[in-house]
Amino acid sequence: PCGSQKPGEMSKRRNRGAAKAKKAKKPVGDWKSQHPHLFKADKRDFRIGQATRIKPDLSRYVKWPQNVRLQRQRAILKKRIKVPPAINQFTKTLDKNQASNLFRLLSHYRPESADDKKKRLLKKAAAEAKNQDADAGSKPKVVKYGINHITSLVEQKKAALVVIAHDVDPIELVVWLPALCRKMGIPYCIVKGKARLGQLVFKKTCTAVALTEVSREDKRSLEQLINNTAIMYAPVVGRAETWGGGVMGYKHEMKKKKALKNVA
Repeated sequence: PCGSQKPGEMSKRRNRGAAKAKKAKKPVGDWKSQHPHLFKADKRDFRIGQATRIKPDLSRYVKWPQNVRLQRQRAILKKRIKVPPAINQFTKTLDKNQASNLFRLLSHYRPESADDKKKRLLKKAAAEAKNQDADAGSKPKVVKYGINHITSLVEQKKAALVVIAHDVDPIELVVWLPALCRKMGIPYCIVKGKARLGQLVFKKTCTAVALTEVSREDKRSLEQLINNTAIMYAPVVGRAETWGGGVMGYKHEMKKKKALKNVA
């Protein structure tokens, strides 16, 4: 009978029962996990006829198109060779915030698009057909573009602000324009993107644009931009103009560092 059993024997029986239940609940693993001595993890060998090679990054060996190679080589050359101040000044562009303010102002004075011009000419032709005077209206205030036009505006001192693209190719088209603006006392600035200027005047690209006049509500914004650009592009007296380039590669720099260390 159960009442005659000692407490120690009862606890032993309980432990045995719990161990049996635990053993029964244990999930049976697959055959491979039960025989690990048969499946030893050997180090992978990537020689011919052995393990499949991991696919390496082959971008270094890709034969890129000529235009991609040229633009990469040009970028490296511009870093390596010494760039004279007249060309190096085009790296000194307006920052993102200033450029946003400038393009916001210029967007108010976009010239008429091809569709707008067509509508205006059709309206004028219809008025002339009815022997009516076509309403010419006041002269529109728009940004001027075209390098010859801007040059004449700067020479006549009619331009209020000249905006030049930093990536004009060939650079000789605009390399003289900042010097002319300084000589004539016309404020100028350099911005990133001939394509962005081109979009402004409904063209693919544009070398430079100029503002001649603005409406009363935009005069304050224009004055603020002129003040900012005057500080940024003002020539510093007694300081040589900054040369660019001369930045060597990583391997060259490490070699130079090692040589200096050996000398020391």
